Amino acid sequence: MCARRLTSCVKVFDPTTLKTRIEELQKLTVQQDFWSSDNAHEVNREISLLQSRLDKIETSQNELLELEAIAELLSEVDDAELNSEFYSKSAAMAKSIEAYQILVLLDGEFDSGDAIMTIHAGAGGLDSQDWAEMLYRMYLRWAESNKFTVKLIDELSNQEAGIKSVTISISGDYAYGYLKGEQGVHRLVRISPFDSAKRRHTSFASIEVVPVLPDSVEVEIRTEDLKVDTYRSSGAGGQYVNMTDSAIRITHMPSGIVVSCQTERSQHMNRATAMQVLRSKLFEQTLNERQAQLDNIQGEKRTVAWGSQIRSYTLQPFQLIKDHRSGCEIGNVQAVLDGDLDELIMSYLRYVKTGKLQNGSDS
Repeated sequence: MCARRLTSCVKVFDPTTLKTRIEELQKLTVQQDFWSSDNAHEVNREISLLQSRLDKIETSQNELLELEAIAELLSEVDDAELNSEFYSKSAAMAKSIEAYQILVLLDGEFDSGDAIMTIHAGAGGLDSQDWAEMLYRMYLRWAESNKFTVKLIDELSNQEAGIKSVTISISGDYAYGYLKGEQGVHRLVRISPFDSAKRRHTSFASIEVVPVLPDSVEVEIRTEDLKVDTYRSSGAGGQYVNMTDSAIRITHMPSGIVVSCQTERSQHMNRATAMQVLRSKLFEQTLNERQAQLDNIQGEKRTVAWGSQIRSYTLQPFQLIKDHRSGCEIGNVQAVLDGDLDELIMSYLRYVKTGKLQNGSDS
């Protein structure tokens, strides 16, 4: 079984092809003007990712040879210690191969890079704002457990409870690939802690996820299309908040996109970060518009669109999380809210890959 699965992975991540690509990129790094070029960081990152894949495949190939040798010995002699070693190594190898198969699902143009996530509380006042903060905590816990780095870009909190909106960057290998399926509307059903009558309420929060674009990707932004405002940080306080009017809000007037940053140390740095977010959002908007035109021509409806309800979290009268696209259901709601999102994320990626994605808006 392991041999067949490893062979399948090797076909996808052909070692010879990986080596050739690594050599091509390494030749670029020795050119005289490489380190001053805009794409130096992206080239080095690609080398690192490809080398990591190559090392894992070569290690697994060696481990498979060891397993075959142990299996041959076991066919000749019944040894309890050797048998235990065989099953232990088989389990470890199966886990490694499963990790390779996940990479097959993360093959989008920007999947290997970082992500920018924005969470907006929906209509509904305190309940929705509290729900937005619960989601924020959930993604922070998930990122921490998966060794991703999170940076706060902008936060609009409510003094009484919850947050109105928050924007963060999540950095690490394949951050965008894992998180891109979280975009959409998340629904919470529970007994409201803000309702003295203890009635059941439904709250909504929307999530937007865009890739952090490499410098090599061109996005046209004209200075005359921008309205730039400075203001004092409105965060909750602490080390991230500036006490001067260094926070930046940029409005791209043709599209209506508004981005803000208040957590950097200077107005210049806040502006640079805000422009990075704006580039990503404008690029994503352009892609969505092109897809909408294509769908219109082909008479198709996108199954995953901004504004579609993708997932429900029910706390009362029973506990259940259901992804309306993949059909994945989880009864341990608290574990998910504590950051255990992997099953939901992987179920979405698998359904997208197999073409069995369901229409969440009808569920």
